Amino acid sequence: MRPALLAAIFDVDGVLVDSPHERAWREALAGFLDPEGFTTAFYQAHVAGKRRVEGARATLERLGGPQAAARTAEYAARKQALIDRLIAEGSFAVFPDAMRFSAALKAAGLRLALASSSRNAAAMLARLKLPDGRTLLSLFDADLSGREVPKGKPDPALFLLAAEAVETPPARCVVVEDAPAGIRAARAGGMAALGIARLGDEALLREAGADLVVTSLDEVAVTALAEGALRARAVTEPVADA
Repeated sequence: MRPALLAAIFDVDGVLVDSPHERAWREALAGFLDPEGFTTAFYQAHVAGKRRVEGARATLERLGGPQAAARTAEYAARKQALIDRLIAEGSFAVFPDAMRFSAALKAAGLRLALASSSRNAAAMLARLKLPDGRTLLSLFDADLSGREVPKGKPDPALFLLAAEAVETPPARCVVVEDAPAGIRAARAGGMAALGIARLGDEALLREAGADLVVTSLDEVAVTALAEGALRARAVTEPVADA
């Protein structure tokens, strides 16, 4: 059994927030390639969790070949302009289970960190309110979102920085991720990996090495983390309340 888990490191898009990132990536393809091939499955497998330029390159190479990838910087810039506009318009929402889960972890004494590849993460969380009026962002002890690291996910560099920021050894951290690249990064960093499969992609997350995969964060047994256990909540255990 692993030691008690003392900190949780969260990705943001698809974990805490139903964000317009996938939409922005798809719509930004217009003028580059036919967006039809940019499905949700494609996004989860090849783009989600990666840094902007890496996601842009992966998309153009896989859908259009090496010649298309020469326009990576242009595509990445167009996507960023679109996501900035969508966020300014408020085109995002918190996942209620994520709000309950993060609040329950905080109440249980865990330190919380954000570690998204997106530089827009904090801006979204700062606009989302908890029932007591605080912002969702206020629950987090550290924000590493968009931090420059030598390599993006599946390299563990960003998660290791997050663990350092909350002064917790990697082995005592659990990473909450919805993308295979993020799960691989957690495992590479020696951390527990919790996969949240909101899009029916449980198999992809298990294949990436997730210790536990759930379809709602309400399914996680928060009290078990203090025992070093990452497991599903028994039906007799109460659901966390934000």
